Amino acid sequence: MISAIQNALQQHGFGGWLFFDHHHRDPLAYRILKLSADAHASRRWYYFVPAVGTPCKLVHRIESHVLDSLPGTDEEYSTWQEQQSKLCKILHGAGKVAMQYSPFCAIPYVATVDAGTLELVRSCGVEIVSSANLVQEFEAQWSADQLESHLEAGRRVDQVRRAAFKFAGERVRSGVGVTEYEVQQFIRNAFEEADLFTDHGPIVAVNANASDAHYEPTRERHSAVESGDLLLIDLWAKRKIPDAVYYDVTWTGFLGVAIPEEIQNVFEVVRDARKAASQLVVERFSQAREIFGWEVDDAARGHIRSRGFEQYFIHRTGHSIGAEVHGNGANMDNFESHDDRKIIPNTCFSVEPGVYLPTFGIRSEVNVFAGNGKAFVTGEEQEELVRV
Repeated sequence: MISAIQNALQQHGFGGWLFFDHHHRDPLAYRILKLSADAHASRRWYYFVPAVGTPCKLVHRIESHVLDSLPGTDEEYSTWQEQQSKLCKILHGAGKVAMQYSPFCAIPYVATVDAGTLELVRSCGVEIVSSANLVQEFEAQWSADQLESHLEAGRRVDQVRRAAFKFAGERVRSGVGVTEYEVQQFIRNAFEEADLFTDHGPIVAVNANASDAHYEPTRERHSAVESGDLLLIDLWAKRKIPDAVYYDVTWTGFLGVAIPEEIQNVFEVVRDARKAASQLVVERFSQAREIFGWEVDDAARGHIRSRGFEQYFIHRTGHSIGAEVHGNGANMDNFESHDDRKIIPNTCFSVEPGVYLPTFGIRSEVNVFAGNGKAFVTGEEQEELVRV
């Protein structure tokens, strides 16, 4: 693990990576360094991995064993003066030091170090740089087994998604009726039967509810699903096996024979924006050309802008996907932030543009896996509105 970190540091031209924690405020450090998440950390600890040479630990004397599982030299402190002087000694001459920091908090997923600690480290005469790209390499890249778990989860989730639309349509046509909440619970039960896990959701929304990008029906708050409604379903899950990763998609349908022209038009705009973004990634990887998260957002947003709906696309185009549904790799974003991280091999992310009008919203979401020399959409792609 240390040799892999040092290789990455050398490739990026950094002098070292300084890990810091206090009261488990940085889960990234624990995962990357493979530290026990149950370790008691009531005092500050530092772990410095230089680009070349031996790592160094700096721990408080009453918690001197907190980093015993890691290689390197040991330094201890008790007073604040001792802490600062020993930290500066460790960092002397390091030059550029990576930390879990993001300029202007552009990438909050990696912005775990407080401003005061940044001031302390800078006082040692080093330049702090963001560890965002390093974190991506150690957190966001999938193994072959994880990719397979994603593909299998996708097959199961897509089957549940088809069944959910069918369930809603049959209940409406039969006159029994159905609510957003009942469709949501149908999906949750189907996930359990398919041996899938999700920590919340899914989103099941009709008409104006679908314009709330994070709407989730509850037992107390939901709407009926009726003939003539637009129905959006956003569902995500992973297999119940170690190191499984998520599959996350959104589809929309219409309950009726004649789809209104406005709904059909917006669907086509969103669908084509999604395809423009995903195809850009596919093409760049096939040509061995680099691509950055912000460029993918620009591709989707540019298409929606050209069709006159820019003001109704109110979120980034996509997010990294991993063991958590929102992972720590590059996001497809030049809207909420300027994500200048390169999309690297063996990572996965969503592409999910949307247009949210006052009376209805449409989002279309796929997952894209960027492999070695090849990128591809990992599941089914919606080409037409589902006729529910």
